Amino acid sequence: MTKPDYELEKAAIAQGYKRIAGVDEVGRGPLAGPVVAAAVILNADDIPEGLNDSKKLTAKRRAGLDAEIRARAEFAIAEASVAEIDEHNILRASHLAMERAVAALDPPPDYLLIDGNLIPHGLTIPSQAVVKGDAHSVSIAAASIIAKNWRDQVMVDLAQQHPGYGWETNAGYPSKQHREALQNLGVTPHHRRSFKPVHNILYQE
Repeated sequence: MTKPDYELEKAAIAQGYKRIAGVDEVGRGPLAGPVVAAAVILNADDIPEGLNDSKKLTAKRRAGLDAEIRARAEFAIAEASVAEIDEHNILRASHLAMERAVAALDPPPDYLLIDGNLIPHGLTIPSQAVVKGDAHSVSIAAASIIAKNWRDQVMVDLAQQHPGYGWETNAGYPSKQHREALQNLGVTPHHRRSFKPVHNILYQE
């Protein structure tokens, strides 16, 4: 199993860039909650050990790395709301969150490594799209960890307001418990109405 490394960042540094940010988003698949993006600029001389795609880490390991990244790197987190997801679509909302996270870094980065195969059209900084970026770049992996931890906590908080959907464990993804609760308890203001399982419940014939 290959681990992410600092090679893409080194290549950008060799081209003369100095502030390279990894950008990733979390939460495209859930039926509820915002989509969250993070942008992280690592210190080349102080990279936390064990950075990896957030999906490959245990919750405990993610929490530990989250604290290390926050202590040793520059980072910003941003969201796009359920209303924005429904108004635009999940891809555009994901890109909005990415654009906001990048804009919140101060001073701004001069180069971006972006997870995925598309560069959000609101970004004017030189950028490279990296498919499965969190498996290749430690900066993108760090962004995935920060974004996932943040989003998971958002869903834990929302679960206290709307018990029964299991958001504290499923983070809004369409688990069996979540789908059954949708049928039995109905749709909350935090559900994405443009997503088919939610839409179908709202507009049952």
